[in-house]
Amino acid sequence: MRSVLEKYPASSEYLLDMLHDLQEAEPRNFLSREALQAVAEYLGLAMSEIISAATFYSMYSLKPRGRHIIRICESPPCQLVGAESLIDLLAKHLEIAVGETTKDGLFTLETTSCLGICGVAPAMMIGDELYGNLTPERLREIIARVRREDETR
Repeated sequence: MRSVLEKYPASSEYLLDMLHDLQEAEPRNFLSREALQAVAEYLGLAMSEIISAATFYSMYSLKPRGRHIIRICESPPCQLVGAESLIDLLAKHLEIAVGETTKDGLFTLETTSCLGICGVAPAMMIGDELYGNLTPERLREIIARVRREDETR
């Protein structure tokens, strides 16, 4: 943990970068209490300030999540072209509700506001990869591909 923090100067302007790197280094994709405390100590800030930043942004989580975070857009443009039914389909396919993680720890399903690719709505993001023009078939194919790729790691 210390090596992640020491990549940055001890300045609060790097807080979000530190949180991102610490979360990415955690196999369960979340910020542990220990990680938050380490950041607070490194930056000389109150723990409440660190928690406030970590809970303000939806990209951070204080509870364990899957290795792959699926963020499906629920902005108005995506809603107009069927995002709600795709969210329901994905939840059923993964056998979880929004905000939950699959039993195998592979996927966590979340909704998000605009992903910035409204021209190819409905859209989702898995990790750092964006997917647009989603259909039920394409959704299933993407999930199957991510599963296969994960198995080969």
